[in-house]
Amino acid sequence: MEIVIGKASARRRRIVLFPMPFQGHITPMLQLANILHTQGFKITIIHTEYNSPNYSNYPRFTFKSISDDFSEVVKQFPEAGLDLSYYLRYLNKTCVDPFRNCLAELLADEEKVSCMITDAGFYFTQAVADALKIPRLVLQTNSLACIVACDIILSLSTFPKGQVTFKLTYIGTHIHSSILYFMFYIYRIEPKLTDSVDHEARVMEFPPLKVKDVGKGTIDHKGMGELMINTRNQMKASSGIIWNTFKELEESALETICQGYRIPNFTLGPFHKYSTASSSSLIEQDRNILSWLDTQAPKSVIYVSFGSITCITDSEFQEVAHGLANTGLPFLWVVRPGMVRGSEWFESLPEKFLESVGDKGRIVKWSPQPKVLAHPATGCFWTHTGWNSTLESICEGVPMVCSPCMADQTDKCKMCVQRLEYWRFFWRTGLKGLGSRMRSKE
Repeated sequence: MEIVIGKASARRRRIVLFPMPFQGHITPMLQLANILHTQGFKITIIHTEYNSPNYSNYPRFTFKSISDDFSEVVKQFPEAGLDLSYYLRYLNKTCVDPFRNCLAELLADEEKVSCMITDAGFYFTQAVADALKIPRLVLQTNSLACIVACDIILSLSTFPKGQVTFKLTYIGTHIHSSILYFMFYIYRIEPKLTDSVDHEARVMEFPPLKVKDVGKGTIDHKGMGELMINTRNQMKASSGIIWNTFKELEESALETICQGYRIPNFTLGPFHKYSTASSSSLIEQDRNILSWLDTQAPKSVIYVSFGSITCITDSEFQEVAHGLANTGLPFLWVVRPGMVRGSEWFESLPEKFLESVGDKGRIVKWSPQPKVLAHPATGCFWTHTGWNSTLESICEGVPMVCSPCMADQTDKCKMCVQRLEYWRFFWRTGLKGLGSRMRSKE
């Protein structure tokens, strides 16, 4: 769906945006803000104190900070063993009053506020919007296919008193493969499978997936169920959904979403191709690496990054290191501080690793990823398959090696690997999934 906004009607009207305080959510929200600003809208960003954006990168925006009591709580992740849904539900409780008060102050000004756009994960904001009588649109930072997957499991299950109860549908002698898959994927529930179940069967709604494909699930069934239900219900109650994707990439999923969500659905992505170059990075980017890439042969460098929140074990980290060294190819590896559990940075590298790879390898804390992927020297992207990374790689035609680590990343990995539409549309990008296991000899 295409939107053309008249600058005359947009002039002097303000839009209030509220991103989730995580890199993968802040980036697309600020990209969307840039797009709207170029259409004549004034922009106000309400944000949590935790992971506050850099105001200096957006001098034309107005920023309003609200308290969240989140900084101390998030330090427990992932060592405390708490599920990701715990932190998202925590934010939906602690941000209610600060957000409502901040928005009410903005609405009290004479300047007209057209609407607010909030991250889909902030489901509490719909009640605030209704109370203050302001339209709320939702920015969904996941793919269309991911939300279709979530809706399938919710349509096949109920959550009485926090208990997960599945309604199993039988087709012939087989349990419906999609139910089995999502029981595995979302809840890590392992039903007793009979010999009649075809583990190699394709999932009906997502043919790239097989019943045996097991993703990273949740350890808090009740919490994840609550999060999914609240997010879905408040998305449907909103005035519209904005997606960082485009029709040609997810046409079938878009048709399904439009049937289930009878509100406007705007596929405006990929945002990074329309937004300005302002950096939304919460970690300082090492731009010197671009000069190093200039010295490498075309399509020769393996670029490795597992995103902004993924954590891996010491043994997995060493397996990645051995695997990169064994290729004999130049590589650029993003190792975020704290990414390796129990380490500050990369001190757990194999002995004499840096000496053995020499100038062929570069390790940085963070990189200007869109520029790295667009660089002629980049020949492969080893990724966690986060949606922002997936879109950026697809748009540059860079082949991906996929190592999904959590949440929705497994389904995106499988979709990237096997969906024929991806291959046709992106000129045989050449995607290969490795799963979440990292081995030095593979």
